[in-house]
Amino acid sequence: MSASVRTAVLAAATAALLAAPEASATNYTLWIHGKNGGGTQIGNYADFSNWGPSTAAAGVNKKAVNWNGSQSIGSQNAYIRNALDCFCTGNNWCYIAVHSAGDLQIGYTLALYGGSARYKKNATPNSSGVCGNTDGTTQTGWNIKWVDVASGASGGSELADHGDWAVGDPIVSDLVTTTARAMYNHNTTRAIWFYNFAGAKGTAYSGVLPGQDDEAVAYHTTGGVSGSSGGSYCNPGDWFCGGTLNTGTSACSDGRAKWSYHTVKFRDDGEAYSHSGNGNWEGIVGKVRADVAANAY
Repeated sequence: MSASVRTAVLAAATAALLAAPEASATNYTLWIHGKNGGGTQIGNYADFSNWGPSTAAAGVNKKAVNWNGSQSIGSQNAYIRNALDCFCTGNNWCYIAVHSAGDLQIGYTLALYGGSARYKKNATPNSSGVCGNTDGTTQTGWNIKWVDVASGASGGSELADHGDWAVGDPIVSDLVTTTARAMYNHNTTRAIWFYNFAGAKGTAYSGVLPGQDDEAVAYHTTGGVSGSSGGSYCNPGDWFCGGTLNTGTSACSDGRAKWSYHTVKFRDDGEAYSHSGNGNWEGIVGKVRADVAANAY
């Protein structure tokens, strides 16, 4: 090949490379459920049976991140990381929505693995929910815009403390308040904001829960209140509480701060939202679904 022809071929190849479009960026919405009977289909990102009809608006390109919700956080966390690797690396970004112990799962993931090297994936999962590499390069952590939290249980529940749940399920041990709060550094979110939605439609049987609660978890955990143990927090003006759970990033009225990068976006002053979504996007789950549908695009 003559020098002139070689030069022309090289110039044409360079022009084609410069003209080639960059890999398209896609946004996804990942839904991470909490404690359940373990019946969801792990690796099937279309299985929304834990949440409700999959036809419901629940954010752009929504995916259900399923794990055995009767087992421990640590033993199931790989399924969370698989989903984040699949959809939240490379040029792709994710919105995250979690419920109850799903809050423990995403907090645990970010604190323990959010600074690790992750292979960039192609967002095409196999039957096990694992995606292939794109170009073999890695990045640090995941591309996450924010986390919406429906009655998060990252601070544990007194129902676990008192044995009111099936104690044979390993997840119950993780939900003991002192255990949940010591499981990882809750302040380490990799600068990703957690928007907490705290329900307050408690019932008589949830009397062991201090302050305001939604039947399963109390405000000290759904409000992202920091510390090594729980506490009694309520809506403004309620009596017999240790303090008021303030909205936003403000500390509680007794001076106790929230975890870093945690803010109360919704406090259930009307005591209208219960913990369970009842497999139909109900309760506090429905409140978060509406927020995600409006803001995850």
